Amino acid sequence: MVISMAAFTVNDAIAKFVSDSMNMAQVMLVRGVFASMLVGVIAWQSGALIQLRHAFDSMVMLRVAGDAAGTLTFLLALQHLPLANVSAILQALPLAVAMGAALFLGEGVGWRRWLAISVGFIGVLIVVRPGVEGFSVHSLLVLACVLFCAVRDLTTRRIPEAIPSLLVSAVTSIAITILGAALLPAMGGWTPMQPSMVLYLALAAVLVLIGYQFIIMAMRVGDISFIAPFRYTALLWAIALSIVIFGDFPDSAMIMGSAIIVASGLYTLYRERVVGRWRPVTESSGPDMPPDGI
Repeated sequence: MVISMAAFTVNDAIAKFVSDSMNMAQVMLVRGVFASMLVGVIAWQSGALIQLRHAFDSMVMLRVAGDAAGTLTFLLALQHLPLANVSAILQALPLAVAMGAALFLGEGVGWRRWLAISVGFIGVLIVVRPGVEGFSVHSLLVLACVLFCAVRDLTTRRIPEAIPSLLVSAVTSIAITILGAALLPAMGGWTPMQPSMVLYLALAAVLVLIGYQFIIMAMRVGDISFIAPFRYTALLWAIALSIVIFGDFPDSAMIMGSAIIVASGLYTLYRERVVGRWRPVTESSGPDMPPDGI
């Protein structure tokens, strides 16, 4: 799980690093091409592409839409905010999924978890700092990303089991690549790329797939109650990369808000174990990651 979180976070750092040389639509397009080829080959070899009609299932399409919107808002925010701040706000994703499941799917959420969710979002407000010095409107894009990713995760639970996960990943990858191409003119057009930039984005695509492979391995082999909290190591990776690569040191508000969010998330995970309901929090894509990013 720790390796998975590292892979996802380095992928995010690469996207932020190359954004100095190109717009985020181009990042989505180029990285998406590499990722689509990789996941397409894997899906084809596994036989997941045999029944392509499943790609037009309403739940699959809604999931793809949520992921595409989440990817766009995430990358736009990442271009302007420190990586650690973006990662801190994203730690609220499991809380948002738990709240959405209670409100829209009839999941049983007791008063303790409602309290933890509320406290967690107070932590988000501390990181975002609305109305005070240091507030950035781009923080609202991260909040929008959390919303879109919650829609993605809740929709994933409604996708029929007969539809292969690799087919969903392949369709998502292609959709995000097409979205990047469509937005390219509006976001500044194509920028000539150095070979190093191409290699960076190819590496980012590989890291996303490595992240997914390791998280699947962790969830299948390990005990969920033990490994789920390790998803929060993504925040540690994000802080380290922010300092080493970008020279962005977290301030006290970011650290305090992050601590509150993580504590709330961990308590929610604990309550999920106590009541015997691991879904949806620990089966969401979790606090680890932005949208699929492929």
